Order: sequence, then C-alpha cells, then structure tokens
Amino acid sequence: MRPCLVGLGGFGGAAFIPAFAARGRAVPCAGGGIHLDGYADTCDALASCAAPEKKQEILKDPHCGAFAVIRLCTYFTAYLGLCAAVDCTPRAALCMGLGFELERALSGYAIAAFPLAKNTGLAHTFATGADRTAVRRALLVLCALAAAGMAGAAMALAAVLVFLRYRAVAQKQFGGISGDLAGWFLQKAELWMLAALAACSLLSGVTG
Repeated sequence: MRPCLVGLGGFGGAAFIPAFAARGRAVPCAGGGIHLDGYADTCDALASCAAPEKKQEILKDPHCGAFAVIRLCTYFTAYLGLCAAVDCTPRAALCMGLGFELERALSGYAIAAFPLAKNTGLAHTFATGADRTAVRRALLVLCALAAAGMAGAAMALAAVLVFLRYRAVAQKQFGGISGDLAGWFLQKAELWMLAALAACSLLSGVTG
C-alpha cells in the first residue's frame, strides 16, 4: 500500500497533504478546528438526552464535556485507521477532495433549506443574507458535479445518508439547524465518506 494521505477538510481546510507513513500507518496533521468544535458541542448536547431548549444551552457552553472528549478520541482513532486503510492513489485523492466539496455544498444547502434553531449565529446570518432559492439551486448543481466527478456511488451515498440523518437530528433534537450542528454534520460526513473510500480501496485490493 502506498503512503497514506490525510484529508484536512474537517480540520480547517479542504486539502490533502502527504502524511508520514510507516508500514501503511498514517500520521494525522491538523490545520484548524472550527468544525470539530461544533462536532464536540453537539456530541455533548446529544448525550445529555435533555429537552431541545437545554440542548441549545449546552451548545453555547464554552466548556468541553466528558462525552465530547470521548467522541473526539474515537473520531480521531477511526479517522487514523481509515486513512491507513486507503490506498492513496491519485484517484483516491481526487475522490476525497471532491468529497470535501460535496459535504460543504450539502451543508450550505441545509442552511438555505432547513428551519433554523435560533435567530442568531452564523447559520442565521448566512441564511438571511442570501437569496435562498438561488443558493439552493446553485448548490444542488455543485452537489451533482461533485458526485459525478467521483464516478462512484459509495461516497456520495454515504454523504446523502449522513445528510438525511443530520436533518432528522436537527429537527427532532434541536428544533432546527445551527452552526454547531453544521460542524457536526461536516465531520460525520467526512468520516463516513472516508469509510466508504476505504471500503472501496480494500475491496478493489481483494478483487484485483
């Protein structure tokens, strides 16, 4: 297996960089964390099993709870393992790069299409400052182009399934979407698309 690449989409930039690899083991490199912050806050809120209003308060809490730490540790472990499982050919790098674009297009579409949990925050600012109909149409085209560029259904299907889960959780558990929930979605979509890419890579190795 060729040295693995580590995607930085969820860590602050949609890019691939070579990672130091020893016998197929990747070393993750991070360049930010705004989406991970939303992921951690949302994990804390969901673990509380509280009412939607209480969950919103937890999202505002600047402290990192125990469940957030646990989920971040499992996330990093899974991400590292999946990176090590991908045979990082130029084709794989292209697919993951397009995956970053797909997940962000879906996130933007959600902000323009789904109900918001509150009337403040970045999500509200973006949603109210744009022509929602035009934004939805443009992002649907971008989603289609990104999915078509992958030339494979596994990663696109993973992203769509996480997107549907995102909508259900946001509406049922929080009363709408927010910036933190958008970060939660992006991180989960990135991980599951990477899992799909790793599965395809492993299956091609077995069948090849």
